[in-house]
Amino acid sequence: MFPRLQYITDSPQLTEQACKAGVRWVQARIKNKDEKTWTQIAADIVTVCKTHNAICIINDNAEIALKVNADGVHLGQKDMSFSEAKKIFRNKKMIIGGSANSAEDIIKLSQQKISYMGLGPLRFTSTKKDLKPVLTMGGYKIIMDAVVKSGFRVPPIYAIGGVEAADVHKLLWAGVDGVAVSSAISKAKDINNAVQEFLSALGEKK
Repeated sequence: MFPRLQYITDSPQLTEQACKAGVRWVQARIKNKDEKTWTQIAADIVTVCKTHNAICIINDNAEIALKVNADGVHLGQKDMSFSEAKKIFRNKKMIIGGSANSAEDIIKLSQQKISYMGLGPLRFTSTKKDLKPVLTMGGYKIIMDAVVKSGFRVPPIYAIGGVEAADVHKLLWAGVDGVAVSSAISKAKDINNAVQEFLSALGEKK
């Protein structure tokens, strides 16, 4: 089972602070950069994660993930296919995550035997372009209930998109396994306190 908190960032410096605070899973989400810059930032974030024994995955690009020795990749619905990513990873045991916005998405992704999925967004977030329809808290419960009724075996599901620490209890009650967070940690006045709030709400220790 993965850590129940995934931190999403494009900053090696914020990764360092978050990992010191107790984060053990980081997604390097790097957008609008040339490949050389993207690779360098990803490599720096991987280095920080390895220092703190944290998992590190790269958003969108399996080739860069392999090049910088990351633990895997997160693929959006408009990124390369899972079969393509697996070919690039050459049968190595790598994490491959995907994005979902509905029960149908979850079932479809589950059939591809991915490692985990991010379900969202919970609410509007400025950190994500091409935002899918906002689910709201009630939407999570409806979707997760539908998944349970389907009988499909699904990988861990993480709520994503504007998630705050105060949302965690209700999201877990709705049926998700954890949360993926960006702004609530990156923009916090005190990153250590922000991470501690999430870990506490998720029932995890530093």
